[in-house]
Amino acid sequence: MMKKFLIIATVSVVALAIASCNRVRRTPGRTYVPDMTYSRAYESYTPTDELKREGIFYNARPVAGTMARDDEMPFPVSEDKAGDTMNYFASRQVKNPYNADSIDMKEAERLYLVNCGICHGAKLDGDGPLYKGGDGPYLAKPATLVGDAKYESMPEGQMFYSVTYGKNMMGSYASQLSAKERWMVIAYVKSKQVKDAAKEATTTTK
Repeated sequence: MMKKFLIIATVSVVALAIASCNRVRRTPGRTYVPDMTYSRAYESYTPTDELKREGIFYNARPVAGTMARDDEMPFPVSEDKAGDTMNYFASRQVKNPYNADSIDMKEAERLYLVNCGICHGAKLDGDGPLYKGGDGPYLAKPATLVGDAKYESMPEGQMFYSVTYGKNMMGSYASQLSAKERWMVIAYVKSKQVKDAAKEATTTTK
């Protein structure tokens, strides 16, 4: 009788262990320092004041005074304080350290399409999916990078300032693109502007 009881007990314990091991866990259990393990989700372009109310500080920019490993030297012009535009205009003097011959223009085009095309359009005409001729979610038309004299005459350094710190409705892209990638995108935009200007000059001559 005792032997039969031990057999039944052993089989029960083994069966219980197997069942427990195969059980799908619905909870992760306890985590040491959960705030360091799980990041709090946020929506892109969520207003900073709204994030602060939830106890989150995020501005989509690298920590001040730091630079990524293998990154280029930092932009020599700092961001303007609210209401000031002195540095924005000073950035006009900064030249692009890259040109069409020193970078992979196909990669520069890809970076533009992935990060900028949604607003400024694949043709750089300001008619990306977010605007869509006025039928998209954005009511204000993004900048027309090709075909608008204002942006075709804008110096590379000023474009870099805008992409790095953000300008008007456009936010900073310093966390999405490295310094070199930002310069590559600007080189691509400028190459398209030059082709457009040459095409317009040819048309006018005819």
